[in-house]
Amino acid sequence: MNILALIPHYNHPATVGTVARSLCACGLDVLVVDDCSRPDCIPVLENLASDGIRVIRRTSNGGKGAAVRTGFEAAAELGYSHVLQIDADGQHCLDDVPKFVRAAQLNPEALVCGQPQYGGDAPKSRLYGRKITDFWNMVHTWSSDIKDGMCGFRLYPLPPALAVIRGEYVGNRMDFDIEILIRLYWRGIKPVWIPTPVRYAADGISHFRALADNILISQMHTRLFFGMLKWRWRILKGIFR
Repeated sequence: MNILALIPHYNHPATVGTVARSLCACGLDVLVVDDCSRPDCIPVLENLASDGIRVIRRTSNGGKGAAVRTGFEAAAELGYSHVLQIDADGQHCLDDVPKFVRAAQLNPEALVCGQPQYGGDAPKSRLYGRKITDFWNMVHTWSSDIKDGMCGFRLYPLPPALAVIRGEYVGNRMDFDIEILIRLYWRGIKPVWIPTPVRYAADGISHFRALADNILISQMHTRLFFGMLKWRWRILKGIFR
């Protein structure tokens, strides 16, 4: 098992360095994929590169999913077998990284996912939105196997993740994390869940666009619903053949 820690980054100059260096301290190789951030982020990224941390700068802003795709392709070229994805904003508990690595070592073909444990600082609008997505994920999978579809703290087995993004449509923005999780599930890649606290700082920066991203997520759930019908039909055909 050869794990690359991947940080998709967009305009988080105050936190991305701490996240990247903490992952290095866990003994992981680190790649930051910058999604065409503001000019004031460039010195921070250059400092990380000078410390030996790989940095890729995208020339245009494509969204979180696009940055993760870039990171997956780079990880494959570099020979990694697994990718630990973690957000750049410092929300995730870096002390839990060893738990994700151990879970992946025990379940190398599984997708290890963070199951967020929220505190009183979590915005109510985010929690309600997640409950809606949780409902639709139950519909898409005919199960309660998906404990959370939106947490960006995950450890992917790289070959099946690449097969999904190369062979199927997966959204490029905030819809990415949900859609790739469901499509991997349909391919038999079952999730392993790690409870992990999520922190919302009072001065935290969110790139979630209330209208645009909710529209994208609604469109994604529509795609997945019809994809689920095809998935169930294939299963039924196999049973009665």
